[in-house]
Amino acid sequence: MKKLIAIATLGLAFSFPSSSFTAEDQTVRWIEIIGIIEGGNLVGTGAGQAIGAPGPWSASEGFARINLEDGNIVFLVRGLVLAGGNSIGTPGPVSQVTGTLVCDTDGSASGGNSILVDTPLVPLNSRGNARFNGNVGPLPDACVNESDIAFLIRAFGNLWIANGAVRKP
Repeated sequence: MKKLIAIATLGLAFSFPSSSFTAEDQTVRWIEIIGIIEGGNLVGTGAGQAIGAPGPWSASEGFARINLEDGNIVFLVRGLVLAGGNSIGTPGPVSQVTGTLVCDTDGSASGGNSILVDTPLVPLNSRGNARFNGNVGPLPDACVNESDIAFLIRAFGNLWIANGAVRKP
């Protein structure tokens, strides 16, 4: 009898979906940050395209979280270092990074151009650690309404060196 009541209760819970979204529903997460594997790789299209750094990078851990409704961005990366060359295992000459949301990666909703939204520059320490927790203001419609978005960590202007991986939802 207890099993029957539990099943009936679960059925009722699923039969009445919520009619409004919460801030949590508007949050996109990447549960890992990984370094660029293939140098020169491209993300996005047209004027909103980000070019990958020429060599590989690695990261030991990290995450990114974006609230599409209010523009709050949090990212953390640890151990973001070069994965080749004479400065392997260090951040080399990179001492600052920015988090970048690439919206409408295929350009289908933005006239062939992806839209880039950047955080301010943050320090990257000698162990390859960086973090940001702040607001970038209202996000463009292409960020809120398009499902094809990516998160990058960039250095030296447009060169991306790491990306969010394992996106949820």
